[in-house]
Amino acid sequence: MLAFIIFIVTLVLVIWQPKGLGIGWSALGGALVALAFGVVQLSDVAVVWDIVWDATFTFVALIIISLILDRAGFFGWAALHVARLGNGQGRLLFPMIVILGAFISAFFANDGAALLLTPIVIAILLRLKFSPPSALAFIIATGFIADTASLPLVTSNLVNIVSANYFDIGFGRYAAVMVPVNIISVIATLAVLWVVYARQIPTHYSITNLSAPASAIEDMLVFRAAFPLLALLLVAYFATESIGIPISVVTGAAALMLMAIAGRWWQGGREAVVSVSDVVRNAPWQIVLFSVGMYLVVYGLGNAGLTAYGAQILNWLGQQGNIIATVGTGFLSAIVASIMNNMPSTLVGALAIDSAQVPAATRELMIYANVIGNDLGPKFTPIGSLATLLWLHVLAEKDYKISWGQYMKIGLLITPPVLLATLLALVFWLPMLPS
Repeated sequence: MLAFIIFIVTLVLVIWQPKGLGIGWSALGGALVALAFGVVQLSDVAVVWDIVWDATFTFVALIIISLILDRAGFFGWAALHVARLGNGQGRLLFPMIVILGAFISAFFANDGAALLLTPIVIAILLRLKFSPPSALAFIIATGFIADTASLPLVTSNLVNIVSANYFDIGFGRYAAVMVPVNIISVIATLAVLWVVYARQIPTHYSITNLSAPASAIEDMLVFRAAFPLLALLLVAYFATESIGIPISVVTGAAALMLMAIAGRWWQGGREAVVSVSDVVRNAPWQIVLFSVGMYLVVYGLGNAGLTAYGAQILNWLGQQGNIIATVGTGFLSAIVASIMNNMPSTLVGALAIDSAQVPAATRELMIYANVIGNDLGPKFTPIGSLATLLWLHVLAEKDYKISWGQYMKIGLLITPPVLLATLLALVFWLPMLPS
């Protein structure tokens, strides 16, 4: 009960974010209280740090890359291209925006997609003079695709990195399993969004008010370096897998290369357009404190018996056949994530799966189902993921206010069919791969 109370108070502070406290200090405060009351031990700190450090620093490096590219105009250029390729047809623009969001989520993580693409899409919608109901359809699509398309690569979501590291899943193996599954997730998301919002999508729009895509580019040198650098980064992920180089080291090296280009370090910063120091200062360093603090609090829940309860449920699911085991694990993870946030939920699921006594093939399905549940399931509620909280914050800054009631009504309508289709795709696809 003490572990549970500490967790609830910590979660409330993380969501509420009292002025000057932030998610990192709130979570760290909860961890210190858990240590003080003996819910976790000092030895647990090393265990938790070993679980989260690689994922956390990978996330920070990806956000630094994303922020530099955003300030250089990369995402604005891409969005304007998409708007022009829509050729004035609203029902072509809608799926193209969804696909653009899926690519950004895959390569720059779900938080990057929510944080960077949303304001750009809103700016384009204002230029196109879409009505509020039409604009809402595109905004909801942008917010939902950020999470539902964050499955394909280990780096596409913090949840993926933590899970892959915990269960020692290589970058190549993870991609082989999840890229096809992610395609089904994107198709299902688009189909459900279309059913819900088709009537609100305008048939035609005028492109006369749109700027040329090239006008969005602020730093041509960074823009030209973006595509080869991202391609090199993707190759490096696969190439370094066999020699055990942590993903954060590879991503950090790419971030340093882009920082050097943006900051013109070879010429002492002269002619630099993007302020690298400002980007580094605004990077999500609080996520480091949040990861350690929140995971310690959740580890305390595990020590108090939550892991054992989870393992009992998973043992029962594992005896019902692969379909029930996979779908059950995915929906259970989704519900837990929507209540306690997907970051701590991921660790709870991983600890429970690790303790469950199930066949190896079923266990592997459960591992990936836990990832899917924690990537997609948070869309049930506004507190389910950091990406959703960021998205709602960006919308509020742009005077687009969505109440929690409105959000949950949409989330409960859209998420279950997408989650079910994605989990069934996993059941079908994973057994076809060599083990």
